[in-house]
Amino acid sequence: MNERLLRYLTEKGLISKAQAEALWQEHFENHRSVREILSESGAISEEQLIDALSAISRIPTVRLYEHPVPVEVRRLVRPDILRQYVMMPYAFDPDDNGTLLVAMNDPMNMRGRDLVAIASKCRIKPFLATTTDILVSIDRYYGTEEMQEAAELYTQSSEVDKTVEEQIIQEDINSSPVVMLVNSLVEQAVRQRASDIHIEAGPDRVRVRCRVDGVLYTTAVYDIRLLAAITARIKIISGLDISEKRKPQDGRFSITVDRREYDIRVSILPTVYGEKCVMRLAQKKALSRSKLTLGLTPAEMVKFDKILSKPNGIVLVTGPTGSGKSTTLYTALSELNSDMVNIVTVEDPVEANIEGINQVQVNVKADMTFANALRSILRQDPDIIMIGEIRDGETAGIAVQASITGHLVVSTLHTNDTASSITRLMDMGIESYLIADSTAGIIAQRLVRRLCPHCKKPHHLEDYEMAYLSLTPEEAETVSVHEPVGCQRCNGTGYHDRIGIFEIMEITPALRGMIARNRPTDEIRNVAVAEGMETLHESARRLVLDGTTSISEMRRVSVADITLLVDEPGVGN
Repeated sequence: MNERLLRYLTEKGLISKAQAEALWQEHFENHRSVREILSESGAISEEQLIDALSAISRIPTVRLYEHPVPVEVRRLVRPDILRQYVMMPYAFDPDDNGTLLVAMNDPMNMRGRDLVAIASKCRIKPFLATTTDILVSIDRYYGTEEMQEAAELYTQSSEVDKTVEEQIIQEDINSSPVVMLVNSLVEQAVRQRASDIHIEAGPDRVRVRCRVDGVLYTTAVYDIRLLAAITARIKIISGLDISEKRKPQDGRFSITVDRREYDIRVSILPTVYGEKCVMRLAQKKALSRSKLTLGLTPAEMVKFDKILSKPNGIVLVTGPTGSGKSTTLYTALSELNSDMVNIVTVEDPVEANIEGINQVQVNVKADMTFANALRSILRQDPDIIMIGEIRDGETAGIAVQASITGHLVVSTLHTNDTASSITRLMDMGIESYLIADSTAGIIAQRLVRRLCPHCKKPHHLEDYEMAYLSLTPEEAETVSVHEPVGCQRCNGTGYHDRIGIFEIMEITPALRGMIARNRPTDEIRNVAVAEGMETLHESARRLVLDGTTSISEMRRVSVADITLLVDEPGVGN
C-alpha cells in the first residue's frame, strides 16, 4: 500500500519525485506508514490523501458534512468507541436497511469494524473520510452531551469537606470529569478552528464562547458550581497559583490535538461573579507560512517584496488586535531568514519558534523591557531586528536609530491605516525628519471572513449598497456579489476561513518629503493613493465584487468613511 500510494501521488503530480524518495526513506528508517507521514507533514491536503487512498483501494469516500446523521444512527454506538477508532456511522444503506454506512479514516481497521458491528447489530459498509471530518462530526453530535455528562459527574461527586484546590489536585491524578471537560473544551475548539476560548462567570451560569473566524459563538453553558473547578484545572496546567483569586494571572501550556501541537496562552481576570478565563490557541507551525497564503495580490506581492528587500529602514505592520499582524511578521522573517544574515527578535511573548532566528522574550520583572532588550541586541551584530510591538517613545527612538545606522527593523503598531502610523510615531516624540529618513514601508491589514463556497448565494444590491461600493446600476449587473447562507460544512455561519486585506504604503521620495515637512495625514494618504496605493476599503471592495466575501463582512472590518452609508435604511435617521 505504501509503495502504491507514493506511485499514485507522483503520477498525479501531487508530490514530486524528490518528495516521494524522502517519504520512502522516512518510512523505511522509522517504520511508519507513508500515510501517517503525509498527514503530519501537510505535503498534501487530507482530502487529496483520502481521494488517493480511495482510488487505490476502491473504497468510496464520503464527506460527512453533506450527511446529517439521524438520531437513530447516533444511538447505536458509544462515542468513546468512535473516538478510539476514528469512525462515524452516518446512515443506513437505502438499498438494505440492515447495513450501516460507516465513515472511517482506516477501513482496514478490522477491530474497529467488528466493535461497531457488534454494538449496532448491523452489517458494516465502510467509506473513507478524513480524520478531521470524522472527529468534527463526533464533536458535533456527541460533544455537548459528553461535556454535560462530565459536568454532572463532577457536580455529583465533589466532596463537601474538601476545598476545590484539593479536589482538582486529586483529580489531576485520577483523570476526573473536570480534566476530561477541560480537555474536551480545548479539543473541540481546535477542531472548530477557534482562535480563542472565553470561559465567563455569570450570576448562576458559566458561559463558554469560542471565537471562530473573528466572531464569538456560545458553545456551552454550565452550572456556576463548575467555575472554580474549571479555572483551577486550567491554572494547574498553565503553571499558575490556584489559590490566588484576587489578581490577574497569565500563563501558557501546550497540548497535542489530532497529532498537531498547539501553544495556548492563558489569561485569568477576576470579575464580580468569579474569575474569567481566556485561552488563545495557536498552532506552533501556523505562523510560519508561505507569503502566497496571506492573500496578497500580485501587485501587492511586488510591493511586499520590494519593501523587505531594503537593506535598512523600518517596516511597520499595523492593525487592531487579531488582524493577522503576527502572521505577516513571521512570514516576513521566514522570507528574510538565511545563513548570511543575523536576525534577532524581541517579543512579548515569543509566539512561535523559528529555526535560525535568535528570539528574546520580554521579562519586565528582570528589567528586560523592549527598550533594554533592544540596546543589548544592537551589540549582537544584527542585520535584521524584529520588535514585537512599538509601545512607547523610548522603543520607537531606539528602533529609528537602529534603522538609520544600517539595520532593517520590522515591527507592529496599533493604528487604523498606513498614513496614521506616521502621526502615531510623531505622537511618541519622534521628529518628522527622522521618521522620513528611517521608514521603508508600512503595511496596514485586516482579516475578512471568506464566504462558504458550498452555500453562498447571489445577492441583489440595494441602492445604498451600490453607493457604498461605488457602482452604477449597470456595473452592478456585471459583478458577482454574494451573501452568506449557512450549511453543515460551515457550521451554519455562512463563512469558512479568513483572508487578509492589505494597504501597502511604500515610502517614495514624494512621501518622504511630505513626512519631513510634517504634512497632515489626509494629504499623505491622498498622495500615496495617487501613486497607486490600494486602500483597505478598496481591497475589501475587490473581494466583495469577486464573491470571496460579503458586503456585510466588508462593512464590519472596513475603515471607510461612515458618511457613505447615510442613505441606508435605518442609518442616520
